[in-house]
Amino acid sequence: MEILIKQAEIIDSKSSFNGQIKDVWIQNGKVAKIADNIVAPNAEVILKKGLQLSPGWVDLYSDFQDPGFEQKEDIESGLAAAAAGGFTTVCVASTTKPERDSKGQVQYLLNRSKSHLVNCLPYACVSKEAKGEELAELYDLFEAGAIAFSDGKRPIQNPNLLKNALLYSKSLDGSIFNFPHTSEMATEGVMNEGAVSTALGLNGMPELAESLMVERDIHINEYVGGKLHFHTISSEHSIELIKNAKENNQNVSCDVASYQLLLEDASLNEFDTRYKTLPPLRSKETIQKLIEGIKSGTIDAISSNHIPEDIEAKKKEMDHAAFGIINLQTCFSTAWTALEGKITLAQLIDLFTYGPAQVLGIEKSSIEEGVIADFTIFDSNESFTLKEGMVKSKSLNSPFLNKPLNGRVLGVINGKQMLLN
Repeated sequence: MEILIKQAEIIDSKSSFNGQIKDVWIQNGKVAKIADNIVAPNAEVILKKGLQLSPGWVDLYSDFQDPGFEQKEDIESGLAAAAAGGFTTVCVASTTKPERDSKGQVQYLLNRSKSHLVNCLPYACVSKEAKGEELAELYDLFEAGAIAFSDGKRPIQNPNLLKNALLYSKSLDGSIFNFPHTSEMATEGVMNEGAVSTALGLNGMPELAESLMVERDIHINEYVGGKLHFHTISSEHSIELIKNAKENNQNVSCDVASYQLLLEDASLNEFDTRYKTLPPLRSKETIQKLIEGIKSGTIDAISSNHIPEDIEAKKKEMDHAAFGIINLQTCFSTAWTALEGKITLAQLIDLFTYGPAQVLGIEKSSIEEGVIADFTIFDSNESFTLKEGMVKSKSLNSPFLNKPLNGRVLGVINGKQMLLN
C-alpha cells in the first residue's frame, strides 16, 4: 500500500520538519520520503487545503466496558470511536466485569484488538477485583501485557495498599495510576461543591476531596520512590501539589480530561445529566487554574475520559444518573476550543502524543523519513460538529452533540492501515 499526503503542515515539536508544509510518501507502512513535491503515480493521494499532520495521538483513559457491559460499549465500537477521534493508541480501563485482575482478562483484550488500526493498551487492576483490599498479581499481569496498574475510577483508599503497590511495581519498572477522590468527603455528591450546587440544591463534591488524596499519595510515593500517575485531576490545589512534587524530583505525573478545560459547573443549571461527570465539572475560576497548569507544564497529558453510558443509566434524576460522557470523537476539538490562543497548536499536540507516551514509558516516533507511519491527520482551522449519526460509540451520552467545536480530525494512519473520516 502506498499513501501520498500532499501539502501537509507538520505539527511535531520533535521533528526536523516541524512547522513546514511537506509531502509525505508512505510505502508499506513506513515513511519513504518527505519533500516539497513528491510524485508517486501508484499512491492513494490525500490532498486538502489546510491539512495538518502529527504523530498519532495517545489516550490515557477510556472505558470500553467489555466484558460485562457490552450494551454500553464493546472493544470494536470503542476502537472505532478512538480511530474516528484521531487516536492511534488508547489505554483501556480495568473495571470491566469481571475486572481485569488476571492474565486471561489482559489477554482477552489484547486478542480482541490485535488486528485493529488502533493500538489497544490494557490497564490491569492494582487490587483484586479492584476492591482496594488485596494486591493483585502484578507480576503476572505485567508479563501478560498490562501497560500499567489502575483500579479505574475506584480510588485506592487504603494507603498501605498503595504503598505496597508502588513498592512492588518498582521491581517491574511499572507505574501505579490512581484516581484521586476521597469518597468519604464526597458522599452522595453529584457535582462540584460551590455557589452553583448551593443554588441548585444539589449535593456537592469539594475540590478538597481530590487534593486531599493527591497530597496523601505524593507523601507515600516520596517515601517509596515509585512511579505514580494521577488520572484526570480537576482541582487547583492538586496542580500545586503535583508541581511541587515534580520540583522535588518525584516521579509523578497527571492528566486532565479535555472537557474539564471547556465546561464549567454552571452547565448543570438545566439539570442535564449529560454534564454529570467524575471528576465533576469545576468552576470557571478552577478551569483557569487547570489551563495555567497546562501552560506551566505541570499537566503532562490531555485524556478523553471516555465513559459510555446507555440511556437507562443517564435518563434519571440527577442524584441517580450515572457519571460520565463519551469523548473520544470530541477530545481534540474540545481541547482546542478551550485552549486556542492560550497555547500553541504544537504544545497541544505534545499533550496528545509525547506527554502521554512518556507517562506510559512507550516510544513515540517523530515524523521523519524511515519511521513506521503512526500519524493523525487533522485541520485545526475547520469546525467540527458531532451529529448523532456520526457517533461510533454504542452510547450517546455526549453534551457536545450538535454543538460546533474548533478543530476537525480527518483521519489516522498506523502502519499499513488507514482510516479517513
